[in-house]
Amino acid sequence: MSGQLKGRLDAVISNIDKVEKAEVEASTSRLQEIANDVRGSPVNWQSYLGGQMMNRDQFDVICQLDFNTSTREKRDALINADPYKCAKTLVCLIGNLSKDQTVRYLLTLLDDLLQEDKSRVEIFKLYAKKHNVSVSDSFLKMLTRADGYIVHQSSRIVTKLACWSNDRMMGKDLTFFLTWLRDSMKEHNNEYQQTVCRCLQMLLRVDEYRHAFVGIDGISTIISVLVGKIGFQIQYQLTFCLWCITFNPSLAEKMNKYNVIPILADILSESVKEKVTRIILATFRNMLEKPQSKTVIQDHSLSMVQCKVLKQLQLQDGRKYEDSDLQDDVEFLTEKLQASIQDLSSFDEYSTEVKSGRLEWSPVHKSEKFWRENAMRLNDLNYELLKMLIKYLDTSKDPLILSVAAHDIGEYVRHYPRGKHVIEQLGGKQLVMQHLVHDDPNVRYEALLAVQKLMVHNWEYLGRQLESTKQTGTEITAK
Repeated sequence: MSGQLKGRLDAVISNIDKVEKAEVEASTSRLQEIANDVRGSPVNWQSYLGGQMMNRDQFDVICQLDFNTSTREKRDALINADPYKCAKTLVCLIGNLSKDQTVRYLLTLLDDLLQEDKSRVEIFKLYAKKHNVSVSDSFLKMLTRADGYIVHQSSRIVTKLACWSNDRMMGKDLTFFLTWLRDSMKEHNNEYQQTVCRCLQMLLRVDEYRHAFVGIDGISTIISVLVGKIGFQIQYQLTFCLWCITFNPSLAEKMNKYNVIPILADILSESVKEKVTRIILATFRNMLEKPQSKTVIQDHSLSMVQCKVLKQLQLQDGRKYEDSDLQDDVEFLTEKLQASIQDLSSFDEYSTEVKSGRLEWSPVHKSEKFWRENAMRLNDLNYELLKMLIKYLDTSKDPLILSVAAHDIGEYVRHYPRGKHVIEQLGGKQLVMQHLVHDDPNVRYEALLAVQKLMVHNWEYLGRQLESTKQTGTEITAK
């Protein structure tokens, strides 16, 4: 990562804490709304001491840590004097007290303590080492609680311990937590979805965590959420996560295998929020800058062109933005994409369109010259493009995609002598025939033409055989 790009990433991520603080004040998420209420309802620690639910040492420590009964100076003095005792007190009380309202308060208090001074995450290393547990162990257990606020406030604490500590979360703890975040992110009607996404925003600034998240199919999950009905805030947060991932060159090369460019291009075309536009363009820029393979960069460029990103850039260029990074990204992408299409062949254009999954009646489909020159190229890379067309016939619900796919298979058969055999071997013939009874008349029409081309191919082959027989004088015996 170049110094300039790393600086951009670090600069944005360093603002996460400011964003979170602003959300506390503005109550922009469900968790922060509840947190404000929790802070306003302090716990009577004296009653816990009197009821023998905590000892005198724990009482003294918690009173000096509590924002409602202490000052920053007192908190700093206590933590500096005996960090182990502070960590032990917090962990023990959170784990041993059963009343949800009290546990809510303790978790909110701990989150505020960490937010006040990031270095305080290190005090939990002392406790973990002495008790032979992981730093996050006590808080990962809280993710199974029934109370949603307790669960998601615990996830914030685990995230801060993982990101701000000098020791990285590893092994089964990391896999468990990332899997929990992944599954929570896609839960329907999860009122804490913003909190889940913010945890991922923080974690994915760490390269080890990026690899681990991609390893549990995290990108696919992000994409599945982005294509659903979500608000602009979640769009921004999840695109931010994708942006963080693209700072790793090897991961940036894999991004469009998950259909990232078409999905983000759709969001870009409909976005009315500058911050959503900004993060999408920054992600696109990384996808052209970070990969080390020129072929991958070209594929990404062509995919962006195919998805009408240039048109969106032209619209953006006419606007005035105070954000210099955004303007710079618009100019960079415009230059790169315009350069990529100067040497674009018709087959490159066709290949990019098929791989994007967004078939439309672009000129190449109806070009006799194109099919005459390129039909055989659909055999390349073990019939990669042909298999995609057949897959669209099997899985797509879009009549336009079905129509174009059926048409292209028919043209392939018409212009490649062994096309019928290949299509049958790949299972395409049966799929084409199934669409003869499709509800959409255009799909039925293109399927019928494709079937006719399959049949005509048979007769033309037989005609050539008959002509060859006449020339050699060989008799054909009917069977």
